[in-house]
Amino acid sequence: MIVDHSPVLTYSSYLALDEILTAQRPHSDEHEEMLFIVVHQVHELWFKQLLHEFAGLQRQLALGDSAHVLHSLRRSLGILKAVIAQIDVLETMTPSQFTSFRGNLGTASGFQSAQFREIEAVLGRRDRRTFERYLEGSGERYRIESAMNRPTLFDSFLGYLVVHGYPVPHDLLYRDVSLPLEPSVELQSVLLQVYHDDDVAAEVCEGLVDLDQRIQEWRYRHGKMVERIIGDKAGTGGSSGAAYLRATLSTPMFPDLWTVRGRL
Repeated sequence: MIVDHSPVLTYSSYLALDEILTAQRPHSDEHEEMLFIVVHQVHELWFKQLLHEFAGLQRQLALGDSAHVLHSLRRSLGILKAVIAQIDVLETMTPSQFTSFRGNLGTASGFQSAQFREIEAVLGRRDRRTFERYLEGSGERYRIESAMNRPTLFDSFLGYLVVHGYPVPHDLLYRDVSLPLEPSVELQSVLLQVYHDDDVAAEVCEGLVDLDQRIQEWRYRHGKMVERIIGDKAGTGGSSGAAYLRATLSTPMFPDLWTVRGRL
């Protein structure tokens, strides 16, 4: 008879709550620092889930699986909505409350979030300076650099269009994915046909536009929150703070999907 002496799985052990709930280690006695830590840790957990969802979404796009693609897009949008909503909580912190512990952050900055940089790479950003800010040989640098050398989410979408019979230009399908995907007049003609057909592929296009818009909403809310708390001061870690965040607002992830809207 085999006796199972393994520990009983509980709610706490399954969720590793002992590890999670002891991961908040303030560097001051200021009351507000706990909120600052918790909100940013929750952000990082949601970023981890977004990367997980995007990986699944790319697989579903490659298969042309419209139903699961739309489901994954809806879930990703829901996650981003939750991420943005957390800014409401952080905005309850006044500038003086943040200043009370800001000096204890040292060089730490949300600008250094490797997971968000990886999300940007998955969505199409190609800028070597992004990963070169991380220590050579580090896991963070490796993940960002690897993402910049894999097909983007939009590349996977182009494969989805091919599966559904649309004539995506050959040079886009076999492009160097380590380079930025430039707007394409030829692709825009294909997208116009997708929209005119008004089928499920057009719903996927709209889902990607929603995703792009939600990322822009996140950038805007994040930037205004930073401006609200520190004004135009430099960010922690030497970043330019709100000025940098404002500069990212005018660059869509999927420009072709925005350009065709004026031609429909």
